[in-house]
Amino acid sequence: MELHLADVGHHYGAREVLRDITLDIPEGQIVCVVGPSGCGKSTLLRLMGGLERPDAGAVIQRGETPPGCLNALTYIFQDFALLPWRTVAGNVSLVLEDHAMPSPERRARIADVLARTRLSDFADALPRQLSGGMKQRVAIARALVVNPAVMLMDEPLSALDSQTRELLMDDLVGLWTRTPFTAVYVTHNLAEAVRLGHRIVVLSRRPGEIREIVELAMPLERRGYGDATLERAQQHLWGMMRDEAAAADAELIDA
Repeated sequence: MELHLADVGHHYGAREVLRDITLDIPEGQIVCVVGPSGCGKSTLLRLMGGLERPDAGAVIQRGETPPGCLNALTYIFQDFALLPWRTVAGNVSLVLEDHAMPSPERRARIADVLARTRLSDFADALPRQLSGGMKQRVAIARALVVNPAVMLMDEPLSALDSQTRELLMDDLVGLWTRTPFTAVYVTHNLAEAVRLGHRIVVLSRRPGEIREIVELAMPLERRGYGDATLERAQQHLWGMMRDEAAAADAELIDA
């Protein structure tokens, strides 16, 4: 399944947040969204996920959902959103409990995503026993267990330290390489965007409009820290954003 945004615009009261967003999210790609603070990145994600309705334009789903898909769209947030009294397996199973399915299928789904996210040995652990990176792996496993058509990822690594972010990016690349998935990945971190994005959508300061869509042809599994091509892409993105980021930061401070 693909997402298509056609001339999407949105307001909060009198404040225009997004304007004339036309964008395709191709199946099997990770599309990263970057831009200055307050430019509407997270709002755009909520519109894609149906948590809010755009004031203008439309978000259109095209094509079929993958086999075994229980939720077409699923979110991954930066704060993990785990239930502290449930084990790792219990947190993953939570999203299956509204779906009628035989117990063997439920157990098989959980076992599969725990194996894919390298959490099988921690199935019975509680969130308080886990590091931040492992908690986010649980959140990723919980999203994957419903076999979504599109994952909507709202700064999923921003609460983690730099070393853990690097490890989680490697995990996401490994997951995608083994079984390509479709995702929209909102981030303020340009290194994450060039490491993970097949396409990078650059928004202007509020009201957010698309300034440029940067295509990165290098396969995800070949991208690594210090790669000159990725560094040039990151510099290009920052060159577009620098002045607007400074202006947006001053605007937020003055608000």
